[in-house]
Amino acid sequence: PAASSGTFPVGTKLKVTNLDNGQATTVTVNGPSGSCVLLNNAAFEKVREPGKNLIRRARIERVGGGGDAAAPAAPAAGASGAAGGAAVQVPPATGEVVCQGSTVTLSGEAGAPAASSGTFPVGTKLKVTNLDNGQATTVTVNGPSGSCVLLNNAAFETVREPGKNLIRRARIERVG
Repeated sequence: PAASSGTFPVGTKLKVTNLDNGQATTVTVNGPSGSCVLLNNAAFEKVREPGKNLIRRARIERVGGGGDAAAPAAPAAGASGAAGGAAVQVPPATGEVVCQGSTVTLSGEAGAPAASSGTFPVGTKLKVTNLDNGQATTVTVNGPSGSCVLLNNAAFETVREPGKNLIRRARIERVG
């Protein structure tokens, strides 16, 4: 069990409690992410509710020692090109670029393409571009999450790379 974080530095110990079922796990931050806390599969399995791929109400506590005072640097979100491969043509931004450095993952929720967000209110239109493959989708925020943007399954399928459940280099724009 471990976590990545855009808020806490590597080495920080965190206790994550799912407030809907009372289950908790203690993890160590092992890398950066675009979320406050992004649990790996082993940690998530300890606190999840059966059949749910998202924890909507969580308490996150710093416990014990570990970690420096500075938060980790977020990966650049404005660059184009695939890591270690040929450059991918990514169209220029057409809206206000927001959530600089965010990663994007999926919520596991069904339905028409949509997103949840901890940054934007319900009804906000966002364009999410995967900078590693140039694919983009425009979605409407339909609920809260702990991430800048958390795509549902249908939206994530339009921008994902085969076999990947995380977009490490994304551009997120407020549009409309």
